[in-house]
Amino acid sequence: PIAGKTHQELIFPVVAPDPEKSSDVKYLTYPLYAGGNRGRGQVYPTGEKSNMNAFGAVQAGQISEITSTEKKESNITIISSDGTSTSQIVPAGLVLTVKQGDVVKTDQPLNIDPNVGGFGQEETEIVLQKPA
Repeated sequence: PIAGKTHQELIFPVVAPDPEKSSDVKYLTYPLYAGGNRGRGQVYPTGEKSNMNAFGAVQAGQISEITSTEKKESNITIISSDGTSTSQIVPAGLVLTVKQGDVVKTDQPLNIDPNVGGFGQEETEIVLQKPA
């Protein structure tokens, strides 16, 4: 994995065979395809979500408290209409979309979905030509 902000372009070295040394190689135009996958949500083998996911409220109710843990995670406490209190952790680094006092529905996202990106593909041609 590499940081997308600092790697908007990737340079792939191409080692071309020498047509002078091999009769199987011709001076032609060859298609070149490159693709990459970026930033999709992950689930650990234990079933827990990584910090590359949107986290939804575990129950409907009002957010009574948002605190920060020692690990910089957000601990969100939700009190339902029948008084049941539930706490859930949103991993560090995720931007919350809720604040204390907000009313949320079950599975309503609590953070901005970090799943930007996806699959990118580029197609081009390279020309194997005789050096002058």
